Amino acid sequence: MEVIPAIDIRGGRCVRLFKGDFRRETVFSPDPVEVARRFFALGASRIHIVDLDGAEKGRPENLAAVEKVARAVSIPLQFGGGLRQTEDIERALGLGVERAILGTAAVEEPDLVRRACQLFPGRIVISLDARKGHVATHGWQKGTEVKASRLLEGMAALGVGRFVYTDIERDGTLTRPNFAAIRELISTTALPIVSSGGIARLEHLEKLRDLGVEGAIIGRAIYTGDIDLGQAIAVLKAVTPS
Repeated sequence: MEVIPAIDIRGGRCVRLFKGDFRRETVFSPDPVEVARRFFALGASRIHIVDLDGAEKGRPENLAAVEKVARAVSIPLQFGGGLRQTEDIERALGLGVERAILGTAAVEEPDLVRRACQLFPGRIVISLDARKGHVATHGWQKGTEVKASRLLEGMAALGVGRFVYTDIERDGTLTRPNFAAIRELISTTALPIVSSGGIARLEHLEKLRDLGVEGAIIGRAIYTGDIDLGQAIAVLKAVTPS
């Protein structure tokens, strides 16, 4: 299983939110590039980057910082946050991002997802961001009646080959992942699923591995020291998926 450290960017700084609440922000570093270099030095095989400003406003706002990270580390990046137009997806991928992560567009513009999968095969990931099983959009600020499992099925039919599942109520809480929801999703598809939200201990990563997720995204637990990234990578024997 791949251990994927996260960098959330807001106002050019590396921050973490609590349950996606923009009013509950903790700044961990003024320099995302320095953070990325540290993750790379610790053995990360991939970095997960989210443009929080872009997620809130609907178009990427921190692509300059993403480009600097891409130039600073020689490992793949996956990026999301405000990718709701084909040209923005193309621009992000052109900056050195390997995978583009779409969330709101999956609910509101499935035709865009279809086109993106055709234009950038294998590089489109759908983020299933859920509260109590229902997807939230627009930077997690808008609830929907769409179930995460149903969205997964619909996106798979359009050609999406990989998903990130986040339990919003666990994200940034240092509690535990929603293992039951993850297990349920895995049982519905053979496609790779990456887990995010609530990971606080090495044992959580080991349980996620045993459930069969492809990767686990870790944010706050790395910044607070609850999880040692280098140790986690070594224990999980991270291998970059093809």
